Amino acid sequence: MVTLASRIRLEDRECPLSTTVQHVGEWWTLLILHDAFDGYTRFDQFQESLGISSSMLTTRLKTLVADGLLERRPYRTNPVRHEYVLTELGRSLRPVIVALAAWGNARLTPAERSMILVDTHSGEEVEPVVVDARTGRRLDDSDTYVFTAGPAASDAMRNRYTTRPRTSMDEA
Repeated sequence: MVTLASRIRLEDRECPLSTTVQHVGEWWTLLILHDAFDGYTRFDQFQESLGISSSMLTTRLKTLVADGLLERRPYRTNPVRHEYVLTELGRSLRPVIVALAAWGNARLTPAERSMILVDTHSGEEVEPVVVDARTGRRLDDSDTYVFTAGPAASDAMRNRYTTRPRTSMDEA
């Protein structure tokens, strides 16, 4: 089996995107988290909803618990049965899941959308966007907002951002 670390370039091992993908970049993981946000907590609920094999679900749930995204709690003692509840860290991923779903829906006509995000009070569909918390400006413009090396960046990470390809904004 190839480990994820061997598939990541050396300079990306400190990249928050690469390290996040180690936790949530697997297909079933995102779907399990989506179900957890919808209130599913029990093994049989996840399995029925997703149509996933018992062994794959067991593996993914163990990983989510080990990564601190879900907490495994007993809900019955005889026989012992456990539920899987989102932790604070797991709940903090909701905006990411919402943004991914919104991205997918943006490529469909309204009639083609099988799932939409609505305001629970008004019932109206909402359009999620990612914004800068300080200014409220949308972050979807890659000419205006770019990644750069942070204070803890290694030489490899600093080099990545000093040698990145020029954008159309750079050339203007």
